[in-house]
Amino acid sequence: MWEETGAPGGNPRRHGENMQTPRREDPGIEPRSPDLPTLPVPPLQQTLDMYLKCMKHLVTEEQFRKTKAIVEKFAASGGLGEILQQRLLERREKTKNWVYDYWLEDMYLNNRLPLPVNSSPAMVFPHQKFHNQSDYLRFAAHLISGVLDYKALLDAHALPPDCARGQLAGTPLCMEQYYKLFSSYRLPGCKKDTLVAQKSSIMPEPEHVIIACKNQFFVLDVVINFRRLNESDLFTQLEKIVKMAANEQERLPPIGLLTTDGRTEWAKAREVIMKDSTNRDSLDMIERCICLVCLDEPTMLEPTDTNHALQMLHGGGVDKNSGNRWYDKPILKAESCLLSTLYILFQFIVGMDGACGVVCEHSPFEGIVLVQCSEHLLKYMRGSPAKLVRAASVSELSAPRRLRWKCSPEIQGLLASSVDKLQSLVRNLDLNVYKFKVYGKEFIKEQKMSPDAYIQVALQLAFYRCQRRQVCTYESASTRRFQDGRVDNIRSATIEAFEFVKAMTEGKSSLPDSEKMQKLWSAINAQTNYTVLAITGMGIDNHLLGLREIALEMKMEKPEIFTDETYMISNHFILSTSQVPTTVEMFCCYGPVVPNGYGACYNPQSDHIIFCISSFRNCKESCSTTFAKAMEEVLLDMRDLCIKFNTPKKASVSEGTAKQGKQGKPGSKP
Repeated sequence: MWEETGAPGGNPRRHGENMQTPRREDPGIEPRSPDLPTLPVPPLQQTLDMYLKCMKHLVTEEQFRKTKAIVEKFAASGGLGEILQQRLLERREKTKNWVYDYWLEDMYLNNRLPLPVNSSPAMVFPHQKFHNQSDYLRFAAHLISGVLDYKALLDAHALPPDCARGQLAGTPLCMEQYYKLFSSYRLPGCKKDTLVAQKSSIMPEPEHVIIACKNQFFVLDVVINFRRLNESDLFTQLEKIVKMAANEQERLPPIGLLTTDGRTEWAKAREVIMKDSTNRDSLDMIERCICLVCLDEPTMLEPTDTNHALQMLHGGGVDKNSGNRWYDKPILKAESCLLSTLYILFQFIVGMDGACGVVCEHSPFEGIVLVQCSEHLLKYMRGSPAKLVRAASVSELSAPRRLRWKCSPEIQGLLASSVDKLQSLVRNLDLNVYKFKVYGKEFIKEQKMSPDAYIQVALQLAFYRCQRRQVCTYESASTRRFQDGRVDNIRSATIEAFEFVKAMTEGKSSLPDSEKMQKLWSAINAQTNYTVLAITGMGIDNHLLGLREIALEMKMEKPEIFTDETYMISNHFILSTSQVPTTVEMFCCYGPVVPNGYGACYNPQSDHIIFCISSFRNCKESCSTTFAKAMEEVLLDMRDLCIKFNTPKKASVSEGTAKQGKQGKPGSKP
């Protein structure tokens, strides 16, 4: 399910994981992660051989010869590779997960790019039809009640353990990411961010939610006198907040825009803000809240999936709702290491025009946590009607409190700078949410193929048809089968996929369709086999990262294998993909991970597939609409090939559907 954007040649932030939705076990099971094995360290030679295989067809012959010599030297008996491998094995014996800290820093904390688009993924809920302000606020009150319900499950550790589906189904999965939802925070730093976890119970439990309305922030107490507010009281308080926000004489500068800036810039701006005690108090209230709910103004845009997704990712710009956010969730600096506070991981967005969803800071958890929380909320809201009965109401409700900010000329200047950069980012993002309606995962399963592997091969073919080349591709694979497992990379740009895309493009007329079908099966099998390697801890990316970081810890000069051009190319993921399936109507989206790349998030359903394709407009090589159109053509061509020549089982697609033309018109940006 997702991750983020790196500079050219650097380490990208990869969105997502190859996530088959986990199966929930019986509620009677002990509500904690089962005893899980520690992440293995793959054999050194196995990783190096796979590295060469993955990169041979993606670099020039001359470059590959150079890389092969470097790798052979690194792998030599008694050489540097063996020394670093032994250190990794020793590290595994001393830690719960030998790669976790290395991975977290490389993937997130070292990245200096802004969180919107580049790092924070979004989940877009179904469009809501609000007839008036009461409908709008009633929905928000119901959502807050659902958040509190889910937090109660987490606080009680009452979530039953997940078990894997798809490949190696039934394997128990680590649950630690769930319990970091409300117990960790990301502190911005000038050179590197820090992810801090709550380790004590000295600080009191938070009892308030922050409401953003008209770029202002308000404190909404949800627990008063040890009692949780019911939805009627929440609704009443939200009405008060809307009235307070409408008072232009009280309106303050949109301080939240500072959190849209680069990590280094925001860290420096935060130091300036913290000099004033009023600002420190306001930051403290934001830092210690349960979550943030953004009450957005209507955008006056057509209510399409694409426009809703853009609202979730960046707010639409300063003239819309970008200032009605708090993308970063910092903490006041403390002398004591025992300080405990909560981290706002989620910003729930409720737009008056019906655009609703959630955007989250991604470093503490993978996409499955976002999906499970979102699905819980939507099912809660669907299954329990809004409870606006006045029974058991908390009497004498005090008015919500507006957070105050003192903005010096220096802070005003920082805000102006943040606005300019945000507007550039908003203009640059090219997003296309496209629903492919001709068939979905059931047709693919009838071919006896993995839907995820099938779609990954389709992505390879679509990209090749657009740019006539194959590039390094990232698909995140969950390693939650191990303690503190996060993700590794499925390298989908296999040589087998390359042979298939060439057959379907360059050999379109000369090669028999039966041979193309064989090449499709080879590509599907290669993708499936690598997926199994990655989810069982045998992928190459984490292993190479560990070897590189161990060398750094040992104060060695960086080994040549990690300065080689092939290694740089191998970590520049022009195609960043993730499967984010859901069981309710919603979809996930995120930005590209490199300036000249695509983000491709997909949600396979029984009879359709939702694609969220992102790119940057200032890159002449990429266009999200062009890629979406290519995906449609590819999926139709692959279907036709399977219907005619796949031997396991003919597709149960009607004759009419088989002849059907292109549907959904991806260029229309639904």
